[in-house]
Amino acid sequence: MNDNKIDLESDSNLEAFYGLPRQVKFCCRCVMSNQRPASAVEFRHTIDSKKETLAFDEDGVCDACRVAEAKEKIDWKSREDQLLELLDKYRRNDGQYDCIVPGSGGKDSCYQSHVLKYKYGMNPLTVTWPPILYTDYGYENWKNWIDVGGFDNLSFRRNGRVMKLLTRLSIENLFHPFQTFILGQKNLGPKLAAKLGIPLVFYGENEAEYGNPIADTSTSLRSKSFHTYQNVDEVFLGGVSIRELRDRYDLSINDLTAFLPAPAEEIARTDVQVHYLGYYLKWTPQEVYYYAVDHCGFKARPFRTQGTYSKYNSIDDKIDDLHYWTTFIKFGIGRATYDASQEIRNRHLTREEGVALVKRFDGEFPDRYIDDVMDYLEMDREQFIAMADRFRSPHLWRRSEGGEWQLRHHVE
Repeated sequence: MNDNKIDLESDSNLEAFYGLPRQVKFCCRCVMSNQRPASAVEFRHTIDSKKETLAFDEDGVCDACRVAEAKEKIDWKSREDQLLELLDKYRRNDGQYDCIVPGSGGKDSCYQSHVLKYKYGMNPLTVTWPPILYTDYGYENWKNWIDVGGFDNLSFRRNGRVMKLLTRLSIENLFHPFQTFILGQKNLGPKLAAKLGIPLVFYGENEAEYGNPIADTSTSLRSKSFHTYQNVDEVFLGGVSIRELRDRYDLSINDLTAFLPAPAEEIARTDVQVHYLGYYLKWTPQEVYYYAVDHCGFKARPFRTQGTYSKYNSIDDKIDDLHYWTTFIKFGIGRATYDASQEIRNRHLTREEGVALVKRFDGEFPDRYIDDVMDYLEMDREQFIAMADRFRSPHLWRRSEGGEWQLRHHVE
């Protein structure tokens, strides 16, 4: 990347990293830009991966806003009837688990598990891939989920040495510190379901509510591509192939198995179904938060989350805040943009309020936990911050005359 006088170049000539659209657009309803990458198959990310991004229609409205609009027209009673039909087919009363709810004790997993057990009479097993570094309140919320909410739980303690290495590699290669946690969250539930003979796995809302293609909302089922693989040689962790992890980093397949998705034939053989509960029940994050407070003793952060204005979303892991800062570096989209966009779609904020919040908080550096994270991963803080410049796309960033990095485009 050329750091010198990038701001003098014509936008049409600027390189766009990651396959992002060269022309930056903002949704006319929310504050999200077309630079937002869709949630993709995590174990296929490489240094050269191209992102599928948030689509806009001819009226300048993003897919996520159209999904929110469509939710208002859904017959939710009919959807709940479909859920009851599904649950009636698999509900067990012999002491055996009939579904799995993966989660770390955040508001979403509290809501999913509690509704399934206490409203619909299911017997869920909750399973946890723990955060890389629990926050104090995140750990308390996890305990309250189990103790106050009243659930059986399996918490999987993965190989810490391998997790640290893979997290460092995901930062160095992808600038993606959250990858190992996402891998666990998406893969652990289906893998355990197959091994334990539990037919159903429930996640919360569909990723299309945040920017994946609208077509994804046509079914309650999550695509198996998210949590299964056909050929291990096509799997990448931390942007590195399994072969290279074995040859260069001296890791065995046994070391890596916990981080891998399930073999496709195993999921097919056991007929595990992975559903979005948000397909059947109208999902509103703020209402889910209130429910978790009332029924599972969930507590918000005692202070504002750096990079945004909220206190209750994605607060379990000390690396959460850093993750959203890296999305700001790579895509020009910080945590306030994510939060405000969703609250605008749910009519809890006006667009004008969202724009003001983005301008005030987006891109704020998360220094509260940065030293804890760097110490844990055995990385140097200054080297990490300097590393960020390699991942700034020229079509998004320029240097000021004083040498400070500035975004070229801002929501208005």
